[in-house]
Amino acid sequence: MRGRVTAVSSNATYSFTKPNRDAITLLTGLGVEGDVHAGVTVKHRSRLAQDPTRPNLRQVHLIHEELFAELAGEGHEVTPGDLGENITTSGIDLLGLPAGTLLRIGDSAVLEVTGLRNPCLQIDRFQDGLLKHVVGRDADGTVIRKAGIMGIVKEGGVVRPGDPIEAELPAGPHRPLGRV
Repeated sequence: MRGRVTAVSSNATYSFTKPNRDAITLLTGLGVEGDVHAGVTVKHRSRLAQDPTRPNLRQVHLIHEELFAELAGEGHEVTPGDLGENITTSGIDLLGLPAGTLLRIGDSAVLEVTGLRNPCLQIDRFQDGLLKHVVGRDADGTVIRKAGIMGIVKEGGVVRPGDPIEAELPAGPHRPLGRV
């Protein structure tokens, strides 16, 4: 399974959106250099309040660009970095990947997929009504999360728009992504 990077974003301060960059540097075991969510232990505010010693499984946030077209059809204009992602992708089914998938990006970076982003109310503060389009339920009542995936940095490297992404699935049986 292959795709490509369409944008990269980071922010050194807590904010919902992240400005686009020419490149980001992924640091092994930490996340995006200079990003507020980088670190060995949790950095997300809600997780800090629960237990600041837990491992950071949300070092890098990825969203598929195809989601933006879907949201536009619902009347929401969303562009890369708007939902706080570090890497915007195209051509790869991020939400369909199993836990433990390795994403090889560019020349040397490798991410391990840890789970789904759990969308929060901040999304509606960004654009009223957007939350219901990125989290919902299917016909069976199962929660569906569309706001991207999270990962940890296994091998560092520079990531730029246009870089290729190759997914390496883990040995089976595969575990579906859960929220992290």
